[in-house]
Amino acid sequence: MKPSVPFEKHHSEFLSDPERARAYLDVVLEEYARDQDKSALLLALKDIASARGGLGRLARQADLNRAHVYRALSAKGNPRLDTIEKILNSLGFRLSIEPLAER
Repeated sequence: MKPSVPFEKHHSEFLSDPERARAYLDVVLEEYARDQDKSALLLALKDIASARGGLGRLARQADLNRAHVYRALSAKGNPRLDTIEKILNSLGFRLSIEPLAER
């Protein structure tokens, strides 16, 4: 039997792959559309940033203050749209618009 791997390690390895990180964000955004749980969305961004070198690295790449990034991605964070855009761009993603499914 293989030894178990801590969830955090597995999750970080999973999210280090750009396609998996994108799929993860897609699911989180679908859930956000249903429940408006902003903290889950911010946690997902934080998880991806952690998997790709940490929040300090993200702050440097996004040209943001490190403390600001930590605060923005905290459970009670309330980042501005331009901050989210910088974070997404630094993670290799961008904001986009798509039509809602017909009801």
